[in-house]
Amino acid sequence: MNAKIVTVRPEIPTDTLQRLPNFVGISEATAGAAGISMNLVVIPPAGEAEPHLHLGFETAIYLLKGRVETRYGENLRESVVNNEGDFIFIPAGIPHQPRNLSDTEPALAIVARNNANEQETVQLYHPAGSESGGRNA
Repeated sequence: MNAKIVTVRPEIPTDTLQRLPNFVGISEATAGAAGISMNLVVIPPAGEAEPHLHLGFETAIYLLKGRVETRYGENLRESVVNNEGDFIFIPAGIPHQPRNLSDTEPALAIVARNNANEQETVQLYHPAGSESGGRNA
């Protein structure tokens, strides 16, 4: 057996379609993963992601720091607020948009997905009546 344990120490965030700083930890590119990715996502103070959905894969989140509101569903009409220490599950294909409720502190989350190349299947979502698809902070 030639398999090896891989350690990844990301130092520079990667830009994503969601427009949030993302420190890529585990992926196909960084660790040779075949069916999982895990990253550290930062939502800047008063920041929010572009509305989006993940085609064909689920997302599990552990909120390390902060308080985040996630609008979700058709036209982002539903909403849930999570606090640090919460585990969050987002089913595949659900439009969503997380927003940091703090104006002064970043929110930090560990995000795992059952797709080693998850950015390739992210799709921006444009709610009805929205030109840009989101309220940029």
